[in-house]
Amino acid sequence: MNEQPIVFCKGGGCTAKLGPGALAHVLDKLPPFTDPNLLVGFDHSDDAAVYKLTDDIAMVQTLDFFPPMVEDPYIFGQIAAANALSDIYAMGGTVKTALNIVCFPEKMDLNILGRILQGGAEKVREAGGVLAGGHSIADSDVKYGLSVTGIIHPDKVLENNACCPDDVLILTKPLGVGIVCTADRVGQASEEAMAAAIASMTTLNKYAAEALAPFAPHACTDVTGFGLLGHLNEMLAGRCGALVHWKALPRIPEALDYADEFLLTAAAQRNRNHLEGKVEFQNIPFAAEELLFDPQTSGGLLVSLPADRADEALAAVQALGLGCGIIGRVTREHPGIICVTE
Repeated sequence: MNEQPIVFCKGGGCTAKLGPGALAHVLDKLPPFTDPNLLVGFDHSDDAAVYKLTDDIAMVQTLDFFPPMVEDPYIFGQIAAANALSDIYAMGGTVKTALNIVCFPEKMDLNILGRILQGGAEKVREAGGVLAGGHSIADSDVKYGLSVTGIIHPDKVLENNACCPDDVLILTKPLGVGIVCTADRVGQASEEAMAAAIASMTTLNKYAAEALAPFAPHACTDVTGFGLLGHLNEMLAGRCGALVHWKALPRIPEALDYADEFLLTAAAQRNRNHLEGKVEFQNIPFAAEELLFDPQTSGGLLVSLPADRADEALAAVQALGLGCGIIGRVTREHPGIICVTE
């Protein structure tokens, strides 16, 4: 009997995450942990945990790993590492150490694993961190990521749910990588679209975070598996509403065409279902809706900051050559509702 070949890329990245509804159902059953030094825990739905060590130093901890969404092991390692490191930047922190998380089939060529780890290590180095170790297990499929530790001043933590009415929303990377990677798996993505997706996914959010820090952002998160609308919903926390202009969204141009051809992910449908009753679309094309629900892998930062600093802040990010834009604003009206218009 012939053994089935091991497939490296079956479709992964942040599309492999549990849906937000399923995750909330599980987390709600965990007992609460109380500690005066735990500044941000899992009850916050935030990007990372933050624990105060001294009056001047808090530790930021996160981990992230997933299956490959591209065929090149080295590029996969870069993407997975950039995605894991991003949570530190979303909290306003600085990366210090990282540990590899590896699941790998015993019968697969170990040179593939070597290339994955090389890609990840180079992104940790670029982040200014130290790769200090890791853990591996034999598995039927490839998975890779990092556990990352950073530091931040306890008074400068950027939580994801501290936006204020009249804040402007800036997104620092283009949307559409989930749709483009889906199209690529069935041979429908152009070389240009896939190159744009890879360039976005391998770019560290370090640079955008550093550019935006001087403009006093109120809240920040990175857009990953729950899609732009899912993460914006967490940012609003039922206290504020939001107005989003879909034509202002930075995006990979071909993503809308692929969405019109129904090259979509199951994760996007889970995201849509979870936000039922929380999003109002005003004459929005179907493809644009899908772009807003599309799970992003190593997506950009979604930042809420004062309106009088928005243009200057956007210019600072644009100067880095990143696909970014002002996509809307936070509103006082209709708390917990996201209105999407042209």
